[in-house]
Amino acid sequence: MTQGTLFIVATPIGNLEDISPRALRVLREADLIACEDTRHTSRLLAHYGIDTPRQSYHEFNEEKRAKELLRKMSAGMRIALVSDSGTPLVSDPGYTIVSACRREGVRVVPVPGPSAAVAALAGSGLPTDSFFFAGFLPSRGRERKRRLGELASVPATLILYEAPHRVLGSLEDMIAVLGPRRAVLARELTKIHEEFLCGTLPELRDLLQARTRIRGEFVVVIDRGEPRSAQPDYPESILEHLEQEVRRTQLPRKEALKAVARQRGIGRRQAYAQILQEKQPEH
Repeated sequence: MTQGTLFIVATPIGNLEDISPRALRVLREADLIACEDTRHTSRLLAHYGIDTPRQSYHEFNEEKRAKELLRKMSAGMRIALVSDSGTPLVSDPGYTIVSACRREGVRVVPVPGPSAAVAALAGSGLPTDSFFFAGFLPSRGRERKRRLGELASVPATLILYEAPHRVLGSLEDMIAVLGPRRAVLARELTKIHEEFLCGTLPELRDLLQARTRIRGEFVVVIDRGEPRSAQPDYPESILEHLEQEVRRTQLPRKEALKAVARQRGIGRRQAYAQILQEKQPEH
């Protein structure tokens, strides 16, 4: 640690014992710790007797702070980047400063450790040979369904994050778009009340609906969909195909038409032209 360097340090997602000796050493020896929330990180540092100076680095000041930190590292400072929990940049701030360091030739050193996504996948019992991390879904229903429609054909186990106040709405949309796939809800990972709920998406929705209160941040792990057959499984009529897609996904007709066009391997305008042709009366 003799030159200007950015260390990307993973921190515990709950249990304070889940931090490596290397991570603790880097946090002690750094000139500055860039924290998503300085108050939150202070509790971890106090637990291990670390008094390194710290500075905020979060989504609302990321652009400005990245420039400041880059200047400091160019002058030789060693800065450790941490998020509130887990690995920085994984649904947390950090992309701006890391990409800037790479452009300017500043050394970047990852110090690996906990990640809620990987912990949930490992304990889910679902296939781990290929997985796709999609972070948080959009909060609005229409955009959320559109995003789920994009993820539906990904040939891998899906991993998503969701907040407790949105998880039921998200599960309803997952059922509408993805169907009754096997899934796992992981909450309070590494904490006292750690919990894994396993079942199909409808079963998991019913389990949560029966609770008087839903607490904790969730990791949703969803089994991949069935591989597409060699023969198309949609109707020969594109108009009928569109009606089926609207009923299945509850998307607006314009968005459903885009999905139909993708499934048929044609452009949206071509799909629209075919629909108009089908609507024309026969002579």
